[in-house]
Amino acid sequence: MVVLDIAIVNVALPSIGGALDLKAADLSWVVTAYILCSGGLLLVGGRVADGVGRKRAFVAGLVVFTGASLASGLAPTSGFLIGARAIQGVGASVMTPSALALVAVTYEGQQRATALAIWGAVASGGIAVGAVAGGLLTTWLDWRWIFLVNVPVGLVAGVAAVRIVRDEAERRTGRLDLPGALTAVAGLATLVYAFSGAAEHGWGSARTLSLIGVAVALLAACAVIETRSNDPLVPPRLLRNPTLAAGSIVMLGATGIMAGAFFLNSLYLQSVLHWSALDTGLAFLPLVAMTALGVHVTQRLVQQAGTRTLIAAGLALVAVGTGLLALAPDHARYATDLLPGLLVFGLGIGVAFPATSITALSDVDHQQAGMASGLMGTAHEVGAALGVAVLAAIATGATGGTAAGYGAACLAAAVVAALLAAGAALAIPSVRPAAGHAVALH
Repeated sequence: MVVLDIAIVNVALPSIGGALDLKAADLSWVVTAYILCSGGLLLVGGRVADGVGRKRAFVAGLVVFTGASLASGLAPTSGFLIGARAIQGVGASVMTPSALALVAVTYEGQQRATALAIWGAVASGGIAVGAVAGGLLTTWLDWRWIFLVNVPVGLVAGVAAVRIVRDEAERRTGRLDLPGALTAVAGLATLVYAFSGAAEHGWGSARTLSLIGVAVALLAACAVIETRSNDPLVPPRLLRNPTLAAGSIVMLGATGIMAGAFFLNSLYLQSVLHWSALDTGLAFLPLVAMTALGVHVTQRLVQQAGTRTLIAAGLALVAVGTGLLALAPDHARYATDLLPGLLVFGLGIGVAFPATSITALSDVDHQQAGMASGLMGTAHEVGAALGVAVLAAIATGATGGTAAGYGAACLAAAVVAALLAAGAALAIPSVRPAAGHAVALH
């Protein structure tokens, strides 16, 4: 449900905007409100699970997520929907780390490896399922059902968790650094708010610059709080790990491009080419298939080529793919103008993401593996929120309408991907896992 709720919403955005009178510039908040809270509070969610017990945290997060899904499906106004989506993200931030921890502590040996592989397959498949399910539900029923479908699933999962799941792990003691987490989320939300309004007010306007200044001040305050905390969310020594720091930066940038591309293409296919929600969802399946191929290529080549080469090559493909999309004419044809770019883009994402995860977690000891994974997850979600906000602002602020804005935003994504590829080739440590070593995939 957590992964699906990112992808499933993109396809329904035009229908949501029409029903609740949301401007194109404000539609991104339906996505970013959820991602910001789920990603920004992910580390807090993991600490809550350690403190109160993983089963309790999982059930509590599931209750909040399911209730917020019901509220989203019944939302009478756009403001109510965005608020419900934020609460849904809070539930996801508690549910996700506790669920993964329960899987990890319930199984051992080969069973654990199998269980985590299933977890990864479900998480990855959620993107493809979300794109298609969003189209089906929006076309055959109503956009509200993309949220309401979570309710029966959440109820069944909650009853099953209470009856089946055991949690015998020791609870972690220590003070929860809530002030640091709240200032971080507030700073990121302010930054996204500044970007989302830049198209209307101007990138150099007093409003945009002042909001960016407030965001920087809040994030700086978070850094000070974390530095002085006796029990910070992320220990400073972990941030000084070069492979983890480099991997987190690449993950943030690459996810921003990926999430922004899904957002842009969903709007373009429906607003410019006037495709149905169902056809739009199906249009993403070739991209997902190429991503899976890229993951397979990385698994086969990572020992020989090393992660630096694969990250740089994957990001270069992302740059080429988004560059091809930027060259598409105003009223492009899917098969000849858009599909080649989407295929190259998907292959690049599939190569870059697992190589980035391998690099980031290669030099982290077992005691810090959970915290390091949480940091990578935070970079993933925050990058998605910022990417959607920035590319949406570029697209809606361009002269010439949605079609011209689509090209400008894709060009910006291509430039960022090219810069990331160059930085990866020059600065990221190269890791070659030993033969037979399990490859960590996001």
